[in-house]
Amino acid sequence: MSELKKTIASAVKDAMRAKNKPRLGVLRMVQAEFKRIEVDERIEIDDARVLVVLDKMLKQRKDSAQQFRDADRIDLAEQEESESTIIQEFLPAALSEEEVAAIIDEAIASSGAESARDMGKVMALVKPQVQGRGDMGIVSQLVKAKLA
Repeated sequence: MSELKKTIASAVKDAMRAKNKPRLGVLRMVQAEFKRIEVDERIEIDDARVLVVLDKMLKQRKDSAQQFRDADRIDLAEQEESESTIIQEFLPAALSEEEVAAIIDEAIASSGAESARDMGKVMALVKPQVQGRGDMGIVSQLVKAKLA
């Protein structure tokens, strides 16, 4: 079992002991997503895949919160944001812009990328290093700007 999965399982137990139902609900939802992937794909997910799943769930919550705010459903937006906060606890610390730029520069140099056509090669090198630690949309824009 991956270390992140163990950490989340431990957090579930702590939330049960503390009778913290909102936190427990979010953590169980996360565990259910892990289980769904393991059953569907017949694999044991590792820490890298856990980060991908958590990153995806976080992005979904942020998008939903924005849509709820646009529809003047502040109560639902706040619920989505509180879920985001709980999920965020299990992701590694976010990278600074300088760190992301350094990773991108290194990937461009090692892949020999010269133009926007080589963006796929660069993103393939950058994504594993940045996954869960930065917004991939922003990273993609930065790569595109450096290759332009």
